[in-house]
Amino acid sequence: MDNLAHAYMFPMDNYSGEMHLNIGTGEDIKIVELVDLIAKVVGFEGRIVNDLSKPDGTPKKLLDIGRIKGLGWTASIGLEEGVRSTYEWFLENLEIIRR
Repeated sequence: MDNLAHAYMFPMDNYSGEMHLNIGTGEDIKIVELVDLIAKVVGFEGRIVNDLSKPDGTPKKLLDIGRIKGLGWTASIGLEEGVRSTYEWFLENLEIIRR
């Protein structure tokens, strides 16, 4: 089961509160690092150019996952593995997607 599916199922057995539960890894990643990771996974060998004259958006996008983590849930699939499996699924289903 992937992280998101497990994170949706986990509270059904472990949580009865009314407060929301943020889902995440608790780790932050810069956009440029994510771009480099995706390029590596898909085998992109071109040049990636950052336009540093543009605003860089919200400084922090990291969710507080303390509540769900306190219940015992943690992500079991790392970011690179998740990107890789998503890309592999995409390639395997390309014909269906194009319809």
